[in-house]
Amino acid sequence: MAIMSNNMLGLIFANLHDETIPDFTKTRTLGSVPFGARYRLIDFPLSNMTNSGISSVGVITKSNYQSLLDHLGSGDEWDLSRKSGGLRILPPYGNIGTGLYRGRLEALHNVKTYIARNSAEYVLMTDCNVVVNMDYNHILEYHIEKNADITIVYGRKSCSEKQMLTRTAFELEDDGRVNDVLIYPNKAGEFNTSMNMYILKRDFLMELIDETEPRNLYSFEVDVIQHRCKEFKIYGYKYNGYYEQIDGILSYFAANMALMNRENRSVLFPQRRPIYTKVKDEAPAKYGIDARVVNSLVADGCIVEGNVENCVLFRGVKIAKGAEIKNCILLQNTEVGEKGKINYVVTDKNVVVGGFRSLVGTAEHPVFVSKGARV
Repeated sequence: MAIMSNNMLGLIFANLHDETIPDFTKTRTLGSVPFGARYRLIDFPLSNMTNSGISSVGVITKSNYQSLLDHLGSGDEWDLSRKSGGLRILPPYGNIGTGLYRGRLEALHNVKTYIARNSAEYVLMTDCNVVVNMDYNHILEYHIEKNADITIVYGRKSCSEKQMLTRTAFELEDDGRVNDVLIYPNKAGEFNTSMNMYILKRDFLMELIDETEPRNLYSFEVDVIQHRCKEFKIYGYKYNGYYEQIDGILSYFAANMALMNRENRSVLFPQRRPIYTKVKDEAPAKYGIDARVVNSLVADGCIVEGNVENCVLFRGVKIAKGAEIKNCILLQNTEVGEKGKINYVVTDKNVVVGGFRSLVGTAEHPVFVSKGARV
């Protein structure tokens, strides 16, 4: 049922969950955090919207969003450079006197003029912390079928106590209606956890904004989903496909490492529903005579002369002769010197690990090296 095209406004929250991986978000939004050798986290919700026929998308920013602006540009790569609709970057300042918003609901207060001027019947809200390839049309069909006020996308997963400190869990009736909401429960187990994706009618969202703004309510999850789940018809849409939720450096590391699995890659990057990103014209990766690369993702512009195993190498990474790199995620322009040895290491951009240096972490505690550092 092709009902979403031009009938859905997409809203992407670029900065929510920044606090979960502060090492990466000191100088950038969560949405612009690099992933999978050549992508940014915002590429996934943005590409999903494009592939689902959404032609009007607003990206709600907050702070440190210069790299996000550079990445998105005019939206050409996502076919969102348009005279009508298209991609709009929404700044953090608006109706709130202090400027920066405290939560999703307050962010919506700030951009309510943009929402009101759009003619779409429905609104899809999503964050940037879930890596998934999803057709939003299926969710909209479910939303209409249930005659729901709000539909929440969720997955059923076993989570640690630490993971649940950043997630929202639901209890549902047999027909899928939400009857209880747990915000950041301090316990481990198997839960129906929110994927931070919501669908609701635009008029209903405007009513919520107008009603909650004068009451100084700022959390959509607490003040609407939790406190009013008995009042509103809130339904959960269960997503059974593959996805990874980023809520810390460990889950970021694990999500990148999961790309070594061919099946995971085929689900995330199918040809019929590609994930788009900013195009950079660079030379193909170059491999030295003695180079050895096993089970790794290597982006364009890399120069590899050493040994690389189970790694994700972003554009421009240089691995010197005799270096041994295992189980690492090396962001753009990282350099590892001659006979350097690193294992379970995550580097930000422009890091230099000198020759004969050694850095070793573990799968549970990977070493993180900050942007521009020299070791």
